Amino acid sequence: MAKQTVADYDASQIQVLEGLEPVRKRPGMYIGSTGYDGVHHLVKEIADNCIDEAIAGYATTVTIELLEDGGCRVTDDGRGIPIDTHPKTGKSTLETVLTVLHAGGKFGGGGYKVSSGLHGVGSSVVNALASRFIAEVSHDGKLYRLEFAEGKPTTKLEDVGKADMPRGTRITFYPDPKVFKEFAEFDYDWILNYLRHQAYLTKGVRAKIYDYRPTEDNPTAPDNPTCYEFYFDGGIKSYVKHLNIGKDPLDDDIFYVEKAVEDSIIEVAMQYNEGYIDNVMAFANNVYNPEGGMHLVGFRAAMTRVVNDYARKNGLIKDKEDNLTGDDIREGQTAVVLVKLPDPQFEGQTKNKLGNPEVRGYVDKVVTEYFGYYLEEHPNIAKKIIGKAILAARARKAARAAREGVLRKGAMEGFNLPSKLADCSSKIMEECELYIVEGDSAGGSAKSGRDSRVQAILPLRGKVLNTERARLDKMFANKEIVSLIKGLGVGIGDAFDIKGLRYNRIIIMTDADVDGSHIATLLLTFFFRFMRPVVEAGHIFLAKPPLFLIKQGQTKHYVYDEEARDAKIAELIEGRRAKGVKIDKAEDTLKQAGVTLLQRYKGLGEMDAAQLWETTMDPANRVLIQIGIEDAEKADAIFTKLMGDEVALRKAFIQLKSKDVKLEDLDV
Repeated sequence: MAKQTVADYDASQIQVLEGLEPVRKRPGMYIGSTGYDGVHHLVKEIADNCIDEAIAGYATTVTIELLEDGGCRVTDDGRGIPIDTHPKTGKSTLETVLTVLHAGGKFGGGGYKVSSGLHGVGSSVVNALASRFIAEVSHDGKLYRLEFAEGKPTTKLEDVGKADMPRGTRITFYPDPKVFKEFAEFDYDWILNYLRHQAYLTKGVRAKIYDYRPTEDNPTAPDNPTCYEFYFDGGIKSYVKHLNIGKDPLDDDIFYVEKAVEDSIIEVAMQYNEGYIDNVMAFANNVYNPEGGMHLVGFRAAMTRVVNDYARKNGLIKDKEDNLTGDDIREGQTAVVLVKLPDPQFEGQTKNKLGNPEVRGYVDKVVTEYFGYYLEEHPNIAKKIIGKAILAARARKAARAAREGVLRKGAMEGFNLPSKLADCSSKIMEECELYIVEGDSAGGSAKSGRDSRVQAILPLRGKVLNTERARLDKMFANKEIVSLIKGLGVGIGDAFDIKGLRYNRIIIMTDADVDGSHIATLLLTFFFRFMRPVVEAGHIFLAKPPLFLIKQGQTKHYVYDEEARDAKIAELIEGRRAKGVKIDKAEDTLKQAGVTLLQRYKGLGEMDAAQLWETTMDPANRVLIQIGIEDAEKADAIFTKLMGDEVALRKAFIQLKSKDVKLEDLDV
């Protein structure tokens, strides 16, 4: 091929993408991915527009329908996208909104004072990435319809007669299989959770889902769809109540305030519980901000100041005592902070953090004034909150003393790593792994069989502490937890710093039985509650040891569940038949095929060092399950249910899941 020269580089080399072509060319720039998340982002983009109508006070109901033919239909009873001719494009406003990026009512034209859409590209992006897109709007009793394919109109805007809905917008779309190559179907549970959140955050809106797709549980769905409806008159107050299920609230009352400040609305709901973990969820214009932002900064500053002022004024803290810290006051706090503002400035495309500096002052002002009133009007609740914070302060000081004692002891011994840690020789964090192993027996095999250059082994004895029910001071009294903290190198509490992490992969390796699952759950509880950034960064894994060893001659096959076992045996038998081996008696099938099925492995200790390496530690063969946090709220609820103090919740969970448990998995 001829080499290009500088002279060859001219205007003909520059590609100009028109209309929605950039979206189809680089869909990931607009929706993040073309996989599961991207497909469901399409649903969110359309539904968010409906929610914006509800926030603005024009819509009362948002409905999502999952159609039998694979499409998704989203309807609201708002104003309906205008259909008159747009002065700039000369096309109908409906077509303009759906085919021009950054066209919409969210750019200061008076369409919306507040909206969740920052860039106003949602509907047009969905249109661009849909193989078929149908827009219907109701105006003055008439229904108007416009269809598209891959973002281009395939029909003209037409009046199709009397409207079957009083007013509003109805969008039906089909994700383009050329873009979403792995798309199979919409996830009902994902959409259900999305609608539940929006119903909590938009007080008084009805959010509905209908699923017309037939399933084993509902084969008549096309005629009798699976449906669910959310309606929370209490809004975020109801949300806080939901978040505190199973957490033993300090009091049944929930603090709530909604106040307009300048051109924004500040809404806060809060309730304390007997637990040790805080759960504060921050939202801006119904968009969840997992990294917080200025609204969260303002909320925390106000809480620390108001609680300390009240405590000193009422003699609950003595003059010579230190102020309660923000961490002390946050212990057991569940809150939702929702701000609605005309021009949200999010940091990054993912909207993880709100950057508007003025919002900090708005939230601080509202919480300072109204939570101050609340404490004065509810002295019994105030005493409970402050009493809990004082206990947290004492525990914090005890934990600090214990931590310093641990560090001093480590320094005196000449190092600060746990004595039973068999460390790896490499100091390059990116290639290092830590295996947390159940028991000394398996720990011994792991130490003998490992790649000592990059694999470290930390054996744990027995069940570790349930950190769901423990403060830091109690954790520093537990040898196994202290070994973990020292081994990982990130510290804990106010000394936590993920930059100190010594291993890229932290692999929990426990027996494939009930006790092993319990130990793994206890460890995951610890990581989720006290080292969540380590989990979020993708450093935590579960090792999956094999359950069965199948031999055929000298060839070994390790399999990981009963289904794989049966499939492998059938494959080996058919392989022998294909070679002409006569296998006719069912009772002697395995013997005739030369297949030996060894008993189920119950524990890692049953494997010698070579087997443990070959099956569970060798990067070429092992199976690792990476642990992530897909839904922090749902993860919080499940840890509370499984590891908290509320026995009734755990009992209900066991009863619900019992039908899925196989008798062979139980040690009875």
